[in-house]
Amino acid sequence: MSTEVSPEPSLQKKRGRTHWAFAVATFFGAGYLKPGPGTWGSVAAALLWIATAWWFHLSHNGLLLALGVGISAALVFGIPAATIAERESEGHDPGFVVIDEVIGQSVALLFCPADWAHGLIALILFRLFDITKPFPVRRLERLPGGWGIVFDDVGAGLYALVIASLLRIWM
Repeated sequence: MSTEVSPEPSLQKKRGRTHWAFAVATFFGAGYLKPGPGTWGSVAAALLWIATAWWFHLSHNGLLLALGVGISAALVFGIPAATIAERESEGHDPGFVVIDEVIGQSVALLFCPADWAHGLIALILFRLFDITKPFPVRRLERLPGGWGIVFDDVGAGLYALVIASLLRIWM
């Protein structure tokens, strides 16, 4: 009986990528869309939100719960996936990593009524705050690896959530 390990690396390592991490980090390919992969990731999150609300006929509380579960799962898998994708691509916060936009956009949608108008307002506000990165959002980018990639977008999502909520109250 031989305990010798085969020198043949796995297919995964031959290609230099951890496939599950790239699938999650790119939100199943949305991060490869051009131009503006971050915007495509945000649009994908908004479309998934509205499709979930309509498909499952969720109440406001049901949609809030589904979104909370989705955000939690995306954080649990997205932070390590973003860390791995960043390391394996050898670039800081690579543009194809859009799980952070998916999470941030989902945060922005948390209290929105499930309709196109509110979804579009949340999308525009999130992209605005994600691109401009107001204080202290930009500082969150300094966190290591996937933490910095993801949490600056969580911060932008919180800004969008607050402004969208205020707009709903005032209008």
